[in-house]
Amino acid sequence: MLQTNQTKELVEKRKQYVVQGVSNGNLAVAKEAKGATIVDIEGNDWIDFAAAIGTLNVGHSHPKVVSAVKDQVEKFLHPGFNVIMYDSYIRLAEKLAEITPGSFEKQVVLLNSGAEAVENAVKIARKYTKKQAVVAFTNGYHGRTNLTMGMTSKVKPYKYEFGPFAPEIYKAPYPYMYRKPEGITDEAYVDHIIEQFHDFFISTIAPEMVACVVMEPIQGEGGFIVPPKKFVQAVANFCKENNIVFVADEIQTGFARTGTLFAIEQFDVEPDLMTVSKSLAAGLPLSGVVGRKEMMEVSTAGELGGTYAGSPVACEAALAVIDIIEDEKLCEKAQVLGDKLTKHLHGYAEKYAFVGDIRGLGAMVAVELVDEHKAPNKATAIAKYANDNGLLLLTAGIKGNVIRFLSPLVITDEELEKGLAILDRAFEAAAKEA
Repeated sequence: MLQTNQTKELVEKRKQYVVQGVSNGNLAVAKEAKGATIVDIEGNDWIDFAAAIGTLNVGHSHPKVVSAVKDQVEKFLHPGFNVIMYDSYIRLAEKLAEITPGSFEKQVVLLNSGAEAVENAVKIARKYTKKQAVVAFTNGYHGRTNLTMGMTSKVKPYKYEFGPFAPEIYKAPYPYMYRKPEGITDEAYVDHIIEQFHDFFISTIAPEMVACVVMEPIQGEGGFIVPPKKFVQAVANFCKENNIVFVADEIQTGFARTGTLFAIEQFDVEPDLMTVSKSLAAGLPLSGVVGRKEMMEVSTAGELGGTYAGSPVACEAALAVIDIIEDEKLCEKAQVLGDKLTKHLHGYAEKYAFVGDIRGLGAMVAVELVDEHKAPNKATAIAKYANDNGLLLLTAGIKGNVIRFLSPLVITDEELEKGLAILDRAFEAAAKEA
């Protein structure tokens, strides 16, 4: 891709003034973006299959979001909800209570980031149950704060040399169907993991000590690992039977990504608490916890919230996002997009021996790349080729060998075809490497 002195100068300044701890998969510099295409300062087009790590389900600069933001900016930026109320916070809380699964009364707290939402869900669960322990799952990811690092599985780059971490965090087993032992049926494997999950509460931590179990309905950074419905329901039922708060972390899976408004709906489970962020506000910092009223209202004044929590500008963007998802039928579009991606990836499976597993729900799709022994293979090279040649593409997985697809759900057929053509060449190049 064309790169002039302007980009090179900015890259050098980035190296000088911005910490290397913030990663860059791509060293182009964005100028403007619409839909699923970003234009850099050199005039190069980039098809976006990353969407700010799943943040832009309604696409870049959706006109309705831009209009809502502009209208709010003209009125005021941020008086602070805990100083003086504004209606967009209340209207968004009402809307989230309406659209999230669960036929019970709910309340909402709005925050800034996904990790902050997880932290507050844990606080709420501890306050309600009067218990301390938190159970997450192997291969899971919940953030980069001290508490959420402890809940996250992957050590490098997320946890290495950043400890000690918050205490009373435990990791339960989680099914990984592609990696199940040979010679065992899917059903037997799931039953075995459920048994291990129950045994975990005997050998590792007693349920009487556990405030909450936090689960991603599909593990994101872990490699888009989709659990069987039977397992998710077994976890939810165990929580219900043992006075444990079941928390669905929908930060990456929410807002139509998986073909339903929230992924947990596809497992026929109503979580006690749900964390939301990423695509909630189309790129503006906003998150929230939605949950059972009797759990949410236990906290007293001042115990939840934050200076910038529930920004009025972000709240207006979020209200626009929810309307767009309904008006433009993005749940249905996610399923169509996911079907197209899956079909295309199966074409790779017929051509390349290193294509191991293709999985996902809706438009949350991934392909795991392996060698003949299921060892990691070629994902980094494919992502690099893509990011050098006009396609923003992300890897995932504990071993970094998963290519994940998170393009905006509003992506056009033309943008999709252009992106897949670059992906074709990336796979071809990887196949030629020794």
